[in-house]
Amino acid sequence: MSMTVKTSARSKLLHVLTAGEFSLDEAKRTFLKIIEAIEEHESEKVLIDGREVVGNPSIVERFYYGEFAADTVTRSTQRVGYGAGPQFAYALHEPVLDPLRLGETVAVNRGMNIKVFDNLDEAANWLKLTPEEIRYVQSLASRTH
Repeated sequence: MSMTVKTSARSKLLHVLTAGEFSLDEAKRTFLKIIEAIEEHESEKVLIDGREVVGNPSIVERFYYGEFAADTVTRSTQRVGYGAGPQFAYALHEPVLDPLRLGETVAVNRGMNIKVFDNLDEAANWLKLTPEEIRYVQSLASRTH
């Protein structure tokens, strides 16, 4: 089973819904689609709802995904001339969500502005979404959950 990705943009917010079975190759492929959408919409905040992703990534896969994501964001930022690059918040469930946050740590150490949460509300709060953006995200989430 492959991973799917659906993006919706509003203002400077990109909402991403991912689902399917985790594999490193699929996760990289879907992240490249997310980067394309960020560049197209000039998004500054990215909320990735990965609560429908299943699997149990290995430690090495978590490391390589964090490294890949950060390097991809850096290349994108340099290519399109962003300042600091977008802010990313992931909402995931265990075991895809690593309680030790290895992938997050790897990405942060490489300059990516990212934080991983176990629920969508905390992710939205960290991104400092406006009430309008929160209503938008909630309306999208209610259609899929």
